[in-house]
Amino acid sequence: MGRVDAGPRARIGMVNFINTAPLYEVWRQTVSRPDWRVTEAPPTTLNRLLQAGELDLGFVSSHEYAARPDEYRILGDLSISASGPVGSVLLLCRVQPEQLGGKLVILSSQSQTSASLVRIVLEEFYGVTPHYRSGTTSSPEAPEAAAVLAIGDEALRHRADPAFPVRLDLGEIWRRHTGLPFVFAVWAVRREICEQDMEAVAEIHRELRRCVDEGRGHLRAIAARVAPRIPMPEEECHDYLRGLEYDLGEAKRDGLRLFFEHLIRRGEAPSRALPLRICG
Repeated sequence: MGRVDAGPRARIGMVNFINTAPLYEVWRQTVSRPDWRVTEAPPTTLNRLLQAGELDLGFVSSHEYAARPDEYRILGDLSISASGPVGSVLLLCRVQPEQLGGKLVILSSQSQTSASLVRIVLEEFYGVTPHYRSGTTSSPEAPEAAAVLAIGDEALRHRADPAFPVRLDLGEIWRRHTGLPFVFAVWAVRREICEQDMEAVAEIHRELRRCVDEGRGHLRAIAARVAPRIPMPEEECHDYLRGLEYDLGEAKRDGLRLFFEHLIRRGEAPSRALPLRICG
């Protein structure tokens, strides 16, 4: 894809949380392309690899696209998103969110999007300004923190942790305050790849869409396969996967634009993040 070395034709980044299972479980079983190399990693790692040119396309944080819009294009109908509760992006709190002003809030280092969303939710929706620090639920500072952001599989493991009696589902809070879905991740393609080898991009795009369609039709079997990774009851896993969405329809694009408007206003993204730039 625009390179002269003998490496893979396409280097693809896939989020390694179970939120991609309806797509990726089908991909692993049905796609056999030695010329397509897949790297599994958390969102922030994929962000870094795509930015460095070590990936050609992949699921990355929506924030990553907004921060560097000149470098990427978006596959126009794929995302990781939710039209309400998402279940795996949780702000785990010891107190009510209105009481977090001036208190320590630990933000997951695995997702730029979710960390920025917490700041927007707390500062703009609840009107409080905490002290932020990067970490996880297992960080040494976690026992002292008033709230901890947990995402992906970590959020599913801590969804009923009694140490955090107040749990804010950030997809639900965003929907409540904006009336729109939230897009946590997009399929971003490096701009030069989109321009130099649209045929290959289109072929990968078709396979991704096929996998999503097939996966949505076999959610119970996929839930049974991936629930032990957390671990969580199979029925709960099925309910969780059923709440995730993978399209980028007009309502999702509106939600993405509004998020980008917040980022631009807060100085976290250039004004060039809008309008959205679609590959193809």
